[in-house]
Amino acid sequence: MKNAHAPKKSNQLYLQIADKVLGIIENRRLQPHDPVPSEGELAKLFGVSRMTSKLALERLADQGLVYRLPRRGTFLSGQQDGGASNIGALPPESKALPKEEKQNKQIALIVPHLSDYTSKIIAAAESEARKHDSDLILKISKDKEDEDRCLQRLVEGGISGIILFPQGRKTCSDQVLRLKLQQFPIVIIDRIFREVQIDCVYHDHYLGSYQMTKYLIEKGHREIGYTSNAIDNITSREERYQGYIQSLLDHAIPVKNQYIHFRSVPCDTRRINESDPEQETFMHDNPQMTALLCGDDHIAISTLNTALSMGISVPDKLSIVGFSDIQLSALSPIPLTTVRQDTGQLAQSAFNLLMKRVNHSLEKQITIKIQTTIVERKSVR
Repeated sequence: MKNAHAPKKSNQLYLQIADKVLGIIENRRLQPHDPVPSEGELAKLFGVSRMTSKLALERLADQGLVYRLPRRGTFLSGQQDGGASNIGALPPESKALPKEEKQNKQIALIVPHLSDYTSKIIAAAESEARKHDSDLILKISKDKEDEDRCLQRLVEGGISGIILFPQGRKTCSDQVLRLKLQQFPIVIIDRIFREVQIDCVYHDHYLGSYQMTKYLIEKGHREIGYTSNAIDNITSREERYQGYIQSLLDHAIPVKNQYIHFRSVPCDTRRINESDPEQETFMHDNPQMTALLCGDDHIAISTLNTALSMGISVPDKLSIVGFSDIQLSALSPIPLTTVRQDTGQLAQSAFNLLMKRVNHSLEKQITIKIQTTIVERKSVR
């Protein structure tokens, strides 16, 4: 009797998975000939065997709802007019949405925090979503584990594509790599993971820092220092530092190690209006410096306030510049000269690239660099 019941239980399970696949088709608003989740993806998603997933997809293929191509995958059938074996045969709750609703895709934007910089990205992304007749879903990840949970839940919920501003990771997360291997539409912004080929859009941090250093040199400075949070394998920090070094070398200015300072603890963005002990020690030990390039605007504003508290005149004795052009940079005691990152262009490029993937572009991995500009204010002599 036990063996007699086993097949029945197995049959019920693959039929349940087949129903869940129909739910995914509706949630993702798939169009005819769009790819349907693979056997392996369904097995991981629902915790079943690949054989059960295979039976589920074969069931849908027998009904004419999907078709399967060797070595390519399973796709939603394009034959959906009349007959019992088509999408019209689905139960009422699984009926296809009206045509005008199906055109609206849901795109998710995941950011690691809410700040002046990310707020600009969010506003620009919302504008781009409207241009693409898409709905934007915003997620603010709390930490690296929460970021992975957000990614998984969004995909399970049928999201069409994801734009991800990652947490400060040293390497690409397993969850992002999994989505990449599954060819799920995802674009990384403001970061680049060199160990994996994945679509990304980010500002040209190297060139921005190079040009800012060159700008200081053209203003007559030769004793130029650099201060930043620890690089910690974060590509944006690494490239800004490299741009500073290369610009000095290209202008035949010696690189002085004592002029380079990486913080032992990250700059506390909540206390940038106070004097910072690390920055105070760095400037006290290097009185010959006439200019200081900071890795970001928070550090620049903290350094500026620290210098003023030490009685160092800015910019007469020490010029200070930043990177990012956050709103506070124009409101600091001495308005800050800085590198501006175009968030509008970042969001536009990310959306255009993502929609290519949503529409099944098979181009190889694409990396887009957004150019930066220098905003001159009052902090440079």
